[in-house]
Amino acid sequence: MKTLYLECNMGAAGDMLMAALLELLPDRQRFLDTLNGLGLPGVEVTAAPAVRCGITGTHVTVTVHGVEEDGHLHDHDQEHHHHHHAHTSLAEIAHVIDHLALPQTVRDNAKAVYGRIAAAESQVHGRPVEEVHFHEVGAWDAVADVVGVCLLMDWLAPERIVASPVHVGSGQVKCAHGLLPVPTPATALLLRDVPIYGGRIRGELCTPTGAALLTQFAGSFGPMPVMTVEQTGYGMGTKEFESANCVRAFLGRTRETGDEIRELSCNLDDMTPEAVGFAQEVLLEAGALDVFTTAIGMKKSRPGVLLTCLCRPEDEERMAELLLRHTTTLGVRVHACCRYTLSRTMETVETRYGPIRVKHAGGKSKAEYEDVAQAARTYNVTLAEVLQEIP
Repeated sequence: MKTLYLECNMGAAGDMLMAALLELLPDRQRFLDTLNGLGLPGVEVTAAPAVRCGITGTHVTVTVHGVEEDGHLHDHDQEHHHHHHAHTSLAEIAHVIDHLALPQTVRDNAKAVYGRIAAAESQVHGRPVEEVHFHEVGAWDAVADVVGVCLLMDWLAPERIVASPVHVGSGQVKCAHGLLPVPTPATALLLRDVPIYGGRIRGELCTPTGAALLTQFAGSFGPMPVMTVEQTGYGMGTKEFESANCVRAFLGRTRETGDEIRELSCNLDDMTPEAVGFAQEVLLEAGALDVFTTAIGMKKSRPGVLLTCLCRPEDEERMAELLLRHTTTLGVRVHACCRYTLSRTMETVETRYGPIRVKHAGGKSKAEYEDVAQAARTYNVTLAEVLQEIP
């Protein structure tokens, strides 16, 4: 499986992600010509070699009418920046993106990413998304970063994207609204449910644009999966730190079988069946791969239930917290497991009872229960009658 791993040991910003992905392309100039030819108002994107802590990578510069926005400022709501500058609304930005000569998936991703930023700023400042405005230079700078990364993701076409836990930095950062803590409120909102950490490096390492891009594309966050690396890209940041200020991108292949999962379990003897069932539902809704119960005999001959949750490694801590919260157990056991899976595809077939999704894997096919059950209820027929209609 074609896999992209993003190493965010020094956080992430839109230009750093764009530069790291750009290094994975065989024809970088074609990308720059394409991006600069889109007609984003006054935008010019250039790329040049840069060295950080002795490592050579690529630094991308975005200018708007010849002006380069100052670092973190391009990522934040600039409504109160300088009143003599023009401001741009999210609707105006979406309108421009909709009319770019790009594949629809790229435009949709770009609007979704930028919408994430606006939604976070809206919540931080306590006003509707429609009222969030962006300083013109900062807005188009961020749009160029977002569109560039979305276009690169489309060209590279990874089947799986994993990102490392995100280093957000520490201390405070000066923004248009004054001194804000790191991570800034908008970044903190965007990185909810993502593993993050601070450290001794002072400064804003992950910007809202970087956070929005990561959460839009990364399917999971955790350690690098076992993969055969074919290319490595280094996207350099502007500032100099004691550590190499870069995002590192690894492009290669992972096996579709033999991936590692976690098995979490606990013994229960003082919960009602309904309470156990609710805990199962919570775990599945939170992204567990599977949840099941086993009847067991406990000490003093008490009948009990073994509740088992299977999840991805990066979800281990979150699932353990849910088990401790929604059950009466005082502890959760964790085992690392390796599982072998068949490659799966999903097909939607038309029947007299409406569309039904069918999963195919290794020569075996199975209709999605939810679709079959919904059709049976709608047409007042049995499950078997619906299944008979599936070719």
